[in-house]
Amino acid sequence: MKLKSLAVVLYLIMGSQLANAQVKVADLVKEWERAKAYTKEYLDAMPDSGYALKPTPEMRSFAEQLLHLADANYGFTSAVTGMKSPFGQGELEKSSDKSKANVTKLVLGSYDFVIDNIKKMTGAQLNENIKLFGNFEMSKNTALAKAFEHQTHHRGQTTVYLRLAGVKPPQEKLF
Repeated sequence: MKLKSLAVVLYLIMGSQLANAQVKVADLVKEWERAKAYTKEYLDAMPDSGYALKPTPEMRSFAEQLLHLADANYGFTSAVTGMKSPFGQGELEKSSDKSKANVTKLVLGSYDFVIDNIKKMTGAQLNENIKLFGNFEMSKNTALAKAFEHQTHHRGQTTVYLRLAGVKPPQEKLF
């Protein structure tokens, strides 16, 4: 009888841990979907003519900032999941077509790549360690957090570009 009780307790604990692991994946997906929607607001806010805007000559243009963000979304996700990126490292930022339509398509596609690949992961996989870019030992979950920080950073930089173009930036979207 004690063995059955122990088995039930272990089953409940393991089931609880699996449920918590799945919530982590769902939570990550939700956050990346929010980030995608917020980034789309930035892409939509900038007029076509502003995509070539550079605050100073040595800085990236608005389009290049967002294409850099997309390059990193693909690069981080490929490193974490092992899924091959459809683009070479840094390829998007060097694109000759930096039109609003093309940049929007490429950037939003990078978010879809992240989201679709996270959805395929389990909580246990998120806890696995990797050597990110061959140098940095961390969990896959931490690597995805670094990717999220990167896209937030570069989207945030484009707030200045919008203001220089005379556009009011989108309202903060924390939730």
